[in-house]
Amino acid sequence: GTGMEQHLQAGSASGSPVREKPVMSNIGKSTNILWHDCPIGQTERQKLLGQKGCVIWITGLSGSGKSTVACALSRELHYRGHHTYVLDGDNLRHGLNRDLSFKAEDRTENIRRVGEVAKLFADAGTICIASLISPYRRDRDACRALLPDSRFIEVFMDLPLELCEARDPKGLYKLARTGKIKGFTGVDDPYESPVNSE
Repeated sequence: GTGMEQHLQAGSASGSPVREKPVMSNIGKSTNILWHDCPIGQTERQKLLGQKGCVIWITGLSGSGKSTVACALSRELHYRGHHTYVLDGDNLRHGLNRDLSFKAEDRTENIRRVGEVAKLFADAGTICIASLISPYRRDRDACRALLPDSRFIEVFMDLPLELCEARDPKGLYKLARTGKIKGFTGVDDPYESPVNSE
């Protein structure tokens, strides 16, 4: 037989060490799951890439320039030899989060999902640039809590509502002011500014 078959047979011999039963977990709605560690971890991936993974979380009102800054930052870091990836709120609603609305509970789930994905990118050694309105402070803080050791960098695009509305690159403020969009951040839904953004 093959070497793999011989290895498997040898492992089942009577002299093989006794393995402890794995400790299974229940997380959320998932039952009987087990975290599987791999020998190649964050340290090895970061060494290979020559950089430390992190999340740069850009928050602000619609029209504040989040996506433009995210892409410019990604381009500049790329030219300097760094591996980046941009997670844009609108882009993610085309796929990963297309099942979510803009109601408060869905906004929270939207940010939770993006935070978890951003954490995976950072763990892979990538500089992840997340660009989302992310209007609720508690949701951004929950994402920060996923990334210890200063690997979460919050950037607040601190532009006044009047300027964002005057720019209105997508025409959304006009639709919100005429009642064609309900629950629009800054108009009839709150935006909670960061308190201690980096």
